[in-house]
Amino acid sequence: MQDLSDLSPDIRALRVAACDLNGVARGKRMPVSSRQKALEGGVRFPKSVLNLDIQGEDIEDSPLVLASGDQDGVLRPTGRGFVPLPWLDTPTALLPLWMFGDDGAAFAGDPRHALADVEARFAARGLRIVTAVELEFFLVDDGGAALQVPASPRSGKRRVAGEILSLRLLDQFDGFFTDLYEGCAAMGIPADATISESGLGQFEVTLSHQEGALKVADDAWLFKMLAKGVARKHGFCASFMAKPYADYAGSGMHMHASLLDADGRNVFDDGGPAGTDVLRHAVAGCLEAMAGGTLVFAPHANSYDRLVPGAHAPTGIAWAYENRTAALRIPSGPAAARRIEHRMAGGDVNPYLMMAAVLGGMMNGIEDAATPPAPITGNAYDQDIPQVPGNWDAAIAAFEASPAMARIFPQMLRDNLVMTKRQEARLMGALSRDEQVEIYLDTV
Repeated sequence: MQDLSDLSPDIRALRVAACDLNGVARGKRMPVSSRQKALEGGVRFPKSVLNLDIQGEDIEDSPLVLASGDQDGVLRPTGRGFVPLPWLDTPTALLPLWMFGDDGAAFAGDPRHALADVEARFAARGLRIVTAVELEFFLVDDGGAALQVPASPRSGKRRVAGEILSLRLLDQFDGFFTDLYEGCAAMGIPADATISESGLGQFEVTLSHQEGALKVADDAWLFKMLAKGVARKHGFCASFMAKPYADYAGSGMHMHASLLDADGRNVFDDGGPAGTDVLRHAVAGCLEAMAGGTLVFAPHANSYDRLVPGAHAPTGIAWAYENRTAALRIPSGPAAARRIEHRMAGGDVNPYLMMAAVLGGMMNGIEDAATPPAPITGNAYDQDIPQVPGNWDAAIAAFEASPAMARIFPQMLRDNLVMTKRQEARLMGALSRDEQVEIYLDTV
C-alpha cells in the first residue's frame, strides 16, 4: 500500500471511487496527471450516486435526485492512499474516497461515515475496537447455461461436491490463491488463512484481527473487489452472493470483535471463560439490534435463501458459548482473546453498514448496561427462540421501525436504504431466480 502523496512511476491510470449503499464502488477513471486534483478533494459527483439500486439506477422519488437538483458532493481521500489494482492489464491505482458537502460536513448518506460515527462513540468512552472478518465466497463458472464449479486448472475435472477443509481443492486452484494473496499484500489487506467450505467451489478467507473498524471495513470492501478481479483474470467468477446454489450452503461474512481500554486491556476478559459484564451488555445490545438490522445483514432477495433453519446460517436471536448454531458465539480459547463472533451477515453485505450495525448494537447495550437472556445450549434450530424476519419485506419494515437502528444510523441513510430496498424488491419480484442470480453474481 502506497503513501497518500506517493504513486508508483509505473502506474498509467487512476481510479477514484466511493462505496454506495449496496457496497458497490462508484467513481471515475482519471489520467495520472489528475492525481493532485484527486488528492486535494477536487473530485465531485452527485450525492445520489451513493444511493443507487443494485442495477445502478436512480431511486424513484429520492430527494437526492430531482427534488434537490441532483446536487454534487465533494469526494475526499479516506487516508488509505493509492491502492494498486493488480488484476487489470493496465497498471492502475485506486484512490478510495468518501463524500462530504461543500461546507466540509460529512455526507450522512455515505455508509463509511456511518461506521465512523459508531467508532467515535467507542472512542468517546475510551474504548478501541479490535475486529476481524471471515469472508466466504464461491468460485463459479458462469459461462454456460447453468452455474457450475470451475474446471480444475490442474486436472481439467469438475468435482461436484462440497469439500470441507480440503487441501486437495485448495491445491487445484493454487494459481488463483497465489495471485489473491499477492494482491492482498500489494493492497495492504492482511489476509490470513484460507479454507475450502461446504458449498460447491466455496472458500473462506480470514482477514486478521486489527485495531480500527474503518480499516477492517476498508479491507473487506477492497478484498471483494480483488477476489472478483483476480477470478475473472483466471477465467471464472468469484461471487459473494448469499446463495448461488439452492442445494448448497450459502456464504456468510462473520465478524469477531473485542474492545480494549486505555491501558490496552480487553474489557471482555474476566480471566475465565464467562467474560465480563461489559461483554454481556454488548451481547444484549447485539441481540436487541438483530431483528431491525436483518436488512443490513441480509440486504438482497437472494439473502433470504440463505436464512433458513438448519442451513448453517443462524435464524434465531440467541447467543451461546462455543456454539455455531447461535447468531452470537463466544469462542473458547485464551481469556485475553475473549470476543463476540456475530454470525448473521451474508457475504453479500456492505461491510461498512454491517460493521456499523454490529458495533452500534454493542454500544447500545453497553450504554444501557443491558442484560441478555441466558445463553442457549444445543442446537439453536430446535429451540423456541425469537426469529429474525424471514423475508425481505418483513426485514425492510423491521429496519424502518427499529429504535436500535435509529440510534445507529442517521435518518437520511435509513430513509435512503428503505427506498432503495423497496425499489429493488419491486424489481426482483418480477424476475425469476435465475434472472436474479444473473444480477447478483458479480455485483454484491
